[in-house]
Amino acid sequence: MIPWDKLDFALMRALSEDATQSAGSLGRDLGLSQPATWRRIKRLQEAGVLAGRRIDLNAEALGFGVTVFLGVKLVTKGLVSLEDFERAVTAIPEVQTVQHVLGLYDYRLRVVARDISDFERVLRRRIMALPGVGDVEANVLLSEERLTGPL
Repeated sequence: MIPWDKLDFALMRALSEDATQSAGSLGRDLGLSQPATWRRIKRLQEAGVLAGRRIDLNAEALGFGVTVFLGVKLVTKGLVSLEDFERAVTAIPEVQTVQHVLGLYDYRLRVVARDISDFERVLRRRIMALPGVGDVEANVLLSEERLTGPL
């Protein structure tokens, strides 16, 4: 592991808050030149610490008023079953994340829908029809607090 210094951590924090900032702007805030800032960014990318840049879309503003976390237990758990399920579930656009987990359920899904009726349609017609799906538990998101900044 590469030893990161205070400037590296400050750079990670700044980029995690707003990844659209230019190297020049970041450098001014951190007391570095634009080339020195760019070299640090490049080093963080090459080390795999910075794994891309993205914009978070506001699901509610786009008409998706309901977020549901689904625990999905598969009936069979062989390698082929897992791969078939993962391939099929990632093709459903309402499924935002697929997490293979250890515990009561095999997968945890984050699903967005326009409303509860829309979620019911997605659940019945798409998710319950997937290969190997057994038990499913739904938890509707009431509110979410997001922690910003690097780990």
